[in-house]
Amino acid sequence: MSRAGAPRVGELDVLRGFALFGILVVNALLMAGPATVFGGGPGAPAPDRVAGWLVTALVTAKFYVLFSFLFGYGFVLQARAARRAGAAFAPRHLRRTAGLFALGALHAVLLYPGDVLTTYAVLALVLYGLRGLTVRAALRLAATLLLLLSALLLGYGLLAVALTEPVTATGHAPPAAARAAAYRGDAASVLGTHLRDLPAALGTGLLYAPAMLAAFLGGLAAAKSRLAERRGQDRAWLRRTALRWLPPGLGGGVVAACCVSGPLDGRWFFVGQAATVLTAPALTTSYACGLLLLTRRSRARVPAAAGVLAAGRMALSHYLTQSLVLAWVFSGYGLGLYGRAGTVAVLAGCVLLYAVQLALGAWLAARTRYGPAEHLLRAVTRGRRPRAVPRGLTTPASTAAHPAAPADPEQRADRAGDGVRPAP
Repeated sequence: MSRAGAPRVGELDVLRGFALFGILVVNALLMAGPATVFGGGPGAPAPDRVAGWLVTALVTAKFYVLFSFLFGYGFVLQARAARRAGAAFAPRHLRRTAGLFALGALHAVLLYPGDVLTTYAVLALVLYGLRGLTVRAALRLAATLLLLLSALLLGYGLLAVALTEPVTATGHAPPAAARAAAYRGDAASVLGTHLRDLPAALGTGLLYAPAMLAAFLGGLAAAKSRLAERRGQDRAWLRRTALRWLPPGLGGGVVAACCVSGPLDGRWFFVGQAATVLTAPALTTSYACGLLLLTRRSRARVPAAAGVLAAGRMALSHYLTQSLVLAWVFSGYGLGLYGRAGTVAVLAGCVLLYAVQLALGAWLAARTRYGPAEHLLRAVTRGRRPRAVPRGLTTPASTAAHPAAPADPEQRADRAGDGVRPAP
């Protein structure tokens, strides 16, 4: 634990850095074409169908839960940092939220309508109103939101199974072909398709907003109880927690995959979503504890560890960069591979892109403390350009001795509150 009482940067940044890969996988498959995320459909090669099934079971929604949890954790750390700096938190939070919303709106229109930054920004205002909740009240509200949403999805899904007929691949073919042609067209065609997709994307965000808010509240409760400080280095507790939550998380993932990616037909989709909403937090918890155990053993020996830490520190920049690259690969902005790449090929590309990001992130972290998007958001939050951070402070706190504390109280508060910053 740091001298300021904040969790070690590495313990939280490493989670965000790994979560970036999970989010990259899901976004890449969705941007490659709606069928790609499910393995390409019944006529696709068997490796693609198996890969899609595994992604649904093990990846989909799990890493967004982790990002949302870290957002809630970071909210509390930012409030503490503002208090230590003697600054009012409300104006800072409002400016940061407005900046996040603006970035998300541009991202949704230009790169990917399935953006979460705008949803995060709106829910951040709700979280501000709930900031006074006790740990127990926050956890109860989070559980209630998850139960209500899963019940809604389950009820709708069972009605769909009982009252509708399966949609055949032939019925999907004409709209899928028109959509593919639009995404492979010129820039105007791509932008027009994004704008037409925005209402549906906003509706999806609204539907799943309770699950995001529940994860925010989980992070709020964890930060208030100082979970990372108390348990972040407790190997026995991490191992016990990872093993306890793995079976229900895997079970829910298997149910979701059977409903969404087969062998059950498309009518079972919302039943699978109900299982995902209810059990994804369990698998996310198991992942998070397991990753902390793994990286605690290997951080000093694996060169990629520095890149993962840097990726977590610059998560917003990496998230936007991922969307920029994916838009160039799959849309008419560049290669126009929408609907032309199989699930396995897309996953291989994700591994390559993530490896490049880790290398570039480690290189950038040796020269600056924050990425370009983080610098911009910090400037908006402060209402002025942030002071330059000396190169001596750019080494991740988990791998270096603590440097001398800055004389500026705002810089001291920033460093104490940097354990988690909002991420997409």
